[in-house]
Parts: sequence; structure tokens; C-alpha cells
Amino acid sequence: MSDYLPEEVVLEILHRLPVKSLIRFRCVSRSWNSLITSSAFINSRLTRSLSLPSNSNNLIVRHCVDNSYVNYFKLIDDKNDSFDQIQNIELPRRSRRIKSFVLIGSVNGLFSLYEQHRYILWNPSIRKCITLPRPCITSKTHGSIGFCRQAFGFDPRTNDYKLVRIAFPSRINMSEEAKPPLIEVYSLNEGCWRVTSTSFPPGITFTDWRRPATSLNGAVHFAVEYEYKLGGPCGPLVLLFDLLDEVFHVISLPNVTFKWTNNAHTSVIGGSLSLLFYYYGRHADNKCCAIWVMKEYGVVDSWTKQFTVNLNGGVEIIRVLGLQKNGNILVEAILSGPCRCELSSYDPKSEQVKNLGICGSSYNFHVDNYMENLSLLDKPNETVSERRVSRKSKCRYKLDLTQNFSIYLSQFYLILCIYYCVVVSKHEVPNLNILFSDVNLLSKEWSEFLSTILLFCMLELVNINERLTKAEPPCSTFQETRAL
Repeated sequence: MSDYLPEEVVLEILHRLPVKSLIRFRCVSRSWNSLITSSAFINSRLTRSLSLPSNSNNLIVRHCVDNSYVNYFKLIDDKNDSFDQIQNIELPRRSRRIKSFVLIGSVNGLFSLYEQHRYILWNPSIRKCITLPRPCITSKTHGSIGFCRQAFGFDPRTNDYKLVRIAFPSRINMSEEAKPPLIEVYSLNEGCWRVTSTSFPPGITFTDWRRPATSLNGAVHFAVEYEYKLGGPCGPLVLLFDLLDEVFHVISLPNVTFKWTNNAHTSVIGGSLSLLFYYYGRHADNKCCAIWVMKEYGVVDSWTKQFTVNLNGGVEIIRVLGLQKNGNILVEAILSGPCRCELSSYDPKSEQVKNLGICGSSYNFHVDNYMENLSLLDKPNETVSERRVSRKSKCRYKLDLTQNFSIYLSQFYLILCIYYCVVVSKHEVPNLNILFSDVNLLSKEWSEFLSTILLFCMLELVNINERLTKAEPPCSTFQETRAL
């Protein structure tokens, strides 16, 4: 059908389609497969999605049930208070010895995972993951590494996803001076690790080891504090790593008195950088979580204390996880037993807690906004599905394509009708029931247009049948398509 439409019209239509349809339409023709899997199309679609007002109501929830070493992911619809579950998401394949991944971070629906010396990027939208090459900084190349702090982020200025690794060398004894950490960065666009010459700010220690760093505005953000030194600076602050310049910067907090706590982490609340402080007093009535939001990014005076969550109300709350569309706060609350928790909704006005029906072990929940994208589609590597597609399966897939192609044509039919209304005739989209009930109710102009579209569909079906008869599949990536 693309032979009869201008290229810009085809691109405009494809940009508006969901990811699942785009994956299917790769098999329409070789040219469509090349277009949809091209880096230019993937980047332009992502840029378009990020430029539009945020209208996605989907959240992705990670939790562990009974066993803290087995992760589950669920896609949730947050458009109303019912918090309906859309689907369970299949994890990437795992080695037999390892049952769990360490979540480094997620951004734009792309996840960074770690599993026994392996770094993995995973896109649930297309059910594909890639394994990254081994880092440059290891114990063999740079001496003993004590621990690493890792972060995953996205730079909209270059449309590049980057994984940041901060490696702290080990100390033989505590009396010797600590060596400065080594910094290396993996760039998805470049496809390799690179050791940077940037220096880590001295006298700073992390307070958010158990939580993923926050990606926002082309930088990753950590909750840190100054190491205690008599007469030196003290107190909490935010450390950011700019993904474009690959340098560290410090964001100070407002000139107010903070209660000291070594339990703080960064987050994104309502699209703004946030810092969460947990206070656990000696008495049960002293536990709370203070949420500070930076209303204007980079402006210290714009820090505002927006919420205070009571952690010891009628239901004991362990952690704050995020913000819902309705203004309620997602929290992790104890349901029964010391390690049995449930994802819950906290109303900051009434301080009421409502269980949302997702159970798990404590301190293993993670909630993030979710959007579909095509990232990794142009990267040749392993996919989530472990099934091998045999020659017989490929033949069966060709038959499925002819049987289901009428569905694809009907989708194109509706898309082109809407395009004609909005772009060509600049009229409102008519009631689609009319299109299938009484053709006589349509105007002459509409009847001619729909007849033309049906003719195009018939011609395209003939072309597809000819290709299948010659056993010349238009798309060679059977395994990835079949996995969907």
C-alpha cells in the first residue's frame, strides 16, 4: 500500500501506531522492515513521544512473592482508582544458577539489569534484550574493586542511553587513604564501554545504595552526603552525572535545617526531581517520610517540602514508591508478618491507606512510569524467547501471515479513513459504526474514497500472495516477531 501513498504520509501513520502493530507490520515488505528497524525511525518516534504531553497512564511494578530472589513484573493501568492489571511481563531468560536480576534503573520503558557479571538492557515492549560487553574496569585490570555504584539514564540531546559505573578500589587496611573511584560509561549508540577522566567529588558518600538512581533532564541523580569531618561541610545534597559532558555536579539543598538521616534517595515526583528523607525515631510515633520537590530544575531556592507521609498510622508503611495520577502516593505497607507487604495507595489528605492487591516481600518493590518504544530493535543480539524457530515453523508462520493479513488490512483501512478526515478533508471522524452498517448513509465523496482504499487493499493482498508463493518471506526476523 505504501506504493500508492507519499512517504511522508506513511511515516506520519507509522509514528502514530502502537509498538505491537509496528512489529507485525515489519512483515508487510522488505522496505517496511528496513524502515521500522532503522535507527532514524526509532529515534524520531521516541523524540515525538517525549515531546508530546505525558498522557500515558501505565506503570510498571516489580515485586517478589515469597522468594526475594524471584522477580515479577506487572503492567498496571493508573487512569482510575481501580489500578487494573494489564498484563504480566515475561523476564529475559536467565542462567540456571541465577534466579534474579539486580535492577540498576529504568527510563522510557527500557530496563538495565545485572546478573552475575553480566549487564543486560531489556525492552519489554518488543520482548528483546541485549547483553553488554564486559566492563573495562575489573579486578584484573585495575586491582581489587571493593564495590560499585551504578546508574542508568537517557540523554535526550543525543537520543542515547548510558550506563554509568562508579568503581571504588578496595583498601588493604582502614588506616590507608582511600583511592579515588574510577568512572566508566557504556553508550548504547557507541556500543562499548569507555573509561572517563572525570574526577569524583571528594568527601562525598552515597546514602541510596539500595535504590536505583534517578534519570532526568539528561543526567542521573544520586542522594549523597558529605563525610563527617570536624569543621567541614555537612548535610545532604544531590550528586548528578551529566550524560552529555560526563562530569559530576552537586545540587545543594535549601538553606534550612534538616534532621540528620542516612536514609535518603532521589526520585521523580510529578515530573520533578525529588529527594525523600526517612526518619525513624526511637518512639513509634516519630516515623515519617519527608518528600522535597525541586519545582524548577537546577534552582536551589525552588526546593519545596511537598508531602510528609506518616509511616506509623493504622497501617505500617515501609517505603514511598511513587505518585499516582490522582495525587495519591504509592507506598509499600506491611500486610501480615514481618516480610509480607502489599503495594498500597496513601491519601496525603486523609492519611488513609488502600491496598492495591499486589503482594510481595519487603524492600523489593519498584514502581516506575512506563512507555512503549522501539529501542534495541536495531540491535542484533539475543531476544527474550529461548525458542528456536525451525524450518517447519517458518512455513507455518507464512500460512499464518496469509490467514491474518485481513486483520492488518482492516487496521490500515481505519487508519487511512481517519487520516483522510483529519488531514485531507479536515472534517471530524465520522461514527465508525456507519462504515459497517449502512453504506448508503455515506456521502459520495466518502464512498469513492472507501472504494479506492478497498482496491488498494486487494492489490496489496495479491502482492503478498505472490511473494508467499515464491517462498520469499518479506521479513527474515521470524524469531523476534514470533516471540510477540
